[in-house]
Amino acid sequence: MTSTSRHAIRCHDLSVRFGETVAVDHLSFTVERGAFFGFLGPNGAGKSTTVSVLCTLRAPSGGTAQVAGFDVAKDPHDVRKRIGVLFQDPCVDDRLTGLENLRLHAMVYGVPRKERPRRLDEAVALTGLGDAISRSVRTYSGGMRRRLELARVLLHEPDVLFLDEPTGGLDPQTRRAFWAYLADLRAQRGTTVFLTTHYLEEVEAADALAIIDHGHIVATGSPTELRQNFAAEHGGIECRLEDVFVALTGHRIREDAASGRDHVREAVQKRGRVR
Repeated sequence: MTSTSRHAIRCHDLSVRFGETVAVDHLSFTVERGAFFGFLGPNGAGKSTTVSVLCTLRAPSGGTAQVAGFDVAKDPHDVRKRIGVLFQDPCVDDRLTGLENLRLHAMVYGVPRKERPRRLDEAVALTGLGDAISRSVRTYSGGMRRRLELARVLLHEPDVLFLDEPTGGLDPQTRRAFWAYLADLRAQRGTTVFLTTHYLEEVEAADALAIIDHGHIVATGSPTELRQNFAAEHGGIECRLEDVFVALTGHRIREDAASGRDHVREAVQKRGRVR
């Protein structure tokens, strides 16, 4: 990351349009270096579109965005060298073994030869795949592939790590191992984490959150600040982060998630905040 960069991510008036449709509408926000940042919103809110711009996969229609000190439109190659991205869709080569996938990623991202054995050992330990690491990925279950993808994206120790619902389909033990490994990585290297998730408990430890709806950011702050501000605004009612999300967006974070509690929703509906 460039030494002159104060923020890991900076967006100013960022917009993305598809014809007449505005998917992202003048977003402005920053993410501090080394922070754990949660980006939440219902389906269709603009999360994935924003992430695709930050990862240089889509050009912005207006405004600017910088990642690791580099402009995503002007310096996409410099951005790509400094980020790791875990998308929802599988992206490992099932014609290779798990270990071959990891070795290929290490070479593509220029992991120093002297560092490769240590990082490969750590990656293999993170997967928990044991002897299966030497088998073809075609023989893996969905959960096994996801664990391999998690290890692969962390292998080159990126400055900024984008995680799009990273633990979907994983068992609780593997999810805990992943977050423990990520906490160690952040503590040792100051890695910035940008997370979208459907598990609100995964952002409870975040340094800051942004909730996006219909292309607009409707709230920012730490989980504690969002709860406290919401409670104070609505007469001191007891609330959870899920309640805040439901009230601000009118959506559940997951289809199987319980809706906001009745007294929270009633308080907000009186003020016309729930659609």
